[in-house]
Amino acid sequence: MGFQEVFGTPPEASAQAPGRVNLLGEHTDYQEGYVLPTPLPYFTRVEAGRAEGRVEAYSENLRELRARPLGGGPQGDFLDYLLGVVWALREAGHRVEGARFYIRSDLPMGAGLSSSAALEVAALKALRALYRLPLPDLEVALLARKAEAEYVGVRCGIMDQMASSLGQVGQALFLDTRTLAHENLPLPPGVRVAVLDLGLGRRLAESGYNERRREAEEAARRLGVKTLRDVADLCLVESLPSPLDRRARHVVGENLRVLRGVEALRRGDARAFGELMTQSHRSLARDYEVSFPELDTLVEEALRAGALGAKLTGAGFGGAVVALVAESLFSSFREALLARFPGLRIL
Repeated sequence: MGFQEVFGTPPEASAQAPGRVNLLGEHTDYQEGYVLPTPLPYFTRVEAGRAEGRVEAYSENLRELRARPLGGGPQGDFLDYLLGVVWALREAGHRVEGARFYIRSDLPMGAGLSSSAALEVAALKALRALYRLPLPDLEVALLARKAEAEYVGVRCGIMDQMASSLGQVGQALFLDTRTLAHENLPLPPGVRVAVLDLGLGRRLAESGYNERRREAEEAARRLGVKTLRDVADLCLVESLPSPLDRRARHVVGENLRVLRGVEALRRGDARAFGELMTQSHRSLARDYEVSFPELDTLVEEALRAGALGAKLTGAGFGGAVVALVAESLFSSFREALLARFPGLRIL
């Protein structure tokens, strides 16, 4: 099945965008910090055509056709993201009267690989072609973030959309989320980024994500800074009451880990980079408290199987683990983990 079979006309535009896995910099982007994601070779592909006054979309993965008029609010389904990007374009002054979308994806949903950002960016790039809009890739990322944060209602940072719109597969995107300065850095030679998915789905809007964000904001307020990006001394967070001290300790420490990770990438030091990933996971589990026991076990088993480093990826509360593995050890690494977790999906 394709666009023509669903809507009766051929598509007028198409685009695709990758998911991403975050190597370092978890829960720092909404505090104007540093992040280091890498796009994955798994894509959401969108075909698009014009429609008047409504958005229609068929998801090949979900086998669902949905339609709603422009101007309505979110209803908790995949169409929210598409209505959101149309809304964001119209808010920015672009004449977009509606659209039809056919969506297919080989990106696992709910695994912390940013399937929502990939959908938003792919849809925006398809609409850019469809309506011949003067939108650079940076503006695409900003509009995608506006759609998710202000229309869908997930108070996300900018990292996912930037990685999906501007990143390059096989490289890490070093991004300063305050200034939006960014640089693509090659991953160390001889290693593979492996995503380990146990199928622990999650829904961010219904999770503790927004609570963690509020706690980080309160920590910054009590420390007298605009954001925790402005705290350079970890000792300062010890003055905060619990749990704000732990939340701030993670964010401040994670920013430092990203900067050290960039130095390791410039040196091609895979071992040092892997150690930073593992430190990041332990901070996410103990200080930010966004991990699950299943993810903690998977991280430890990945390290035991030979990974140079491993951590949960994404906002937590479910999702997947990312591991850095030497290419020469990948076969034995894979076999060991599949023996321990028969239902594990390794990407």
